[in-house]
Parts: sequence; C-alpha cells; structure tokens
Amino acid sequence: MMISPNSLVFVIDDDPSVRKGLTRLLRSAGYKNEIFESASDFLKREQYPGPACVIVDVRMPGLNGMDLQEALIQRRRKEQLIFITGHGDISMCAQAMKAGAVAFLPKPFRDDELLGCVERSLIRSAEQHRRSAEEDEARTLLGLLTPRELEVMQLVVTGMLNKQIAGELGAAEKTIKVHRGRAMRKLNVTSVAELVRLTEKACLAPSLTPKTKVS
Repeated sequence: MMISPNSLVFVIDDDPSVRKGLTRLLRSAGYKNEIFESASDFLKREQYPGPACVIVDVRMPGLNGMDLQEALIQRRRKEQLIFITGHGDISMCAQAMKAGAVAFLPKPFRDDELLGCVERSLIRSAEQHRRSAEEDEARTLLGLLTPRELEVMQLVVTGMLNKQIAGELGAAEKTIKVHRGRAMRKLNVTSVAELVRLTEKACLAPSLTPKTKVS
C-alpha cells in the first residue's frame, strides 16, 4: 500500500539533539513532519485530519509518553504511536502495545528500523481513516430510514424472509415488502449481501426485536 502524500509525522522529545536528528532522518525519507518539545504542546495542536503517526519519547518532563497515549485514547484521536526510549522496561512496553502502539523502540535504534515503523504506522492510520469514512457514509445512509424501515432491515440482514419478518413483527407480509423496498431504494442496495456489507461498515449489529405491530 502506498503512503498517502498528505501523511504527517509528529516528533515529541525534550532533547533538542534527538529532535534535530529525527527531523533530518524523516526529511531524507520524504516524510513531512512537525516537531514538539513536549506532549502538552502537541495536545494543544488541532488534530490533523489525514494519516498521522507520533514518534514520542517515553520519559519527558510533565506529560510523558504513556500519559500522552492515555490522553489520545480518551479524546478518541487516531494518531498512531511509536515509542522511543532509553529507559523502557518490559511491562511498560507491554502496556503501550496493548493500548495500540505500533512499536516500542529502545535507544539506540537503527534508522531503517524507525522508518519501517513509520511506514507501518501511516499505513495503519490511512486504513483507519478509510474505515471511519466508510462508517460515517453508511451511518448517514441508514439515517435516512424511518424507525420501522430500520427495524425491518435489521431483520433482513439476519437472513429472515419477508414472511418470517412479518411473523416476527406481527405485520402483514405485503407491509413488510413495502418497507423493505423503500429501505433498499434509500440505501441504494439491490441485494441482502450489499445490505449486510453496509450494516457492517456502519458497525450496526443485526438484532431481533420484540414482536410489535407494524402499521
């Protein structure tokens, strides 16, 4: 997968020499980058809308790398993290990776090792943005349905036939056909398979509903 040209790499380290070295390395590899002296300064920046990764030192004055990871998770931010450290340990590494970090690199690390992590991070970030955009689009489409149409569609994706859905909802089969037809047109899908893919993209799990009257 190609790295998106609008990708951005952030570097957070309190050591000026490290910031300078990483800036030079990233530029030589063709990566756009921004540099920060502290995690708190980085968090003041508006979230970058495109694929992004953050190279961050684990131990820094004020907010450390682990604190930053927690803050990003709490804010539902999508940047992918690469930890670098001269003072890491196994438990810290395990904690960071479990929380979704791409890598935990002990200093000194090889340039190609770090660049490989940056590439993986940006690919993962781009994929995450793609899925998020698809989810938003699918949810927007599903938002066009009436509550009753959505109820019928949730049963359709379970594999139920119109007659079975009618029995489940206590409605006439022809009424279910009408709701189903309108919903399929609104969603611009022509098959159950397409409908299933749409609901999966929207992260909408099919659910059976209690028997209710459909008017």
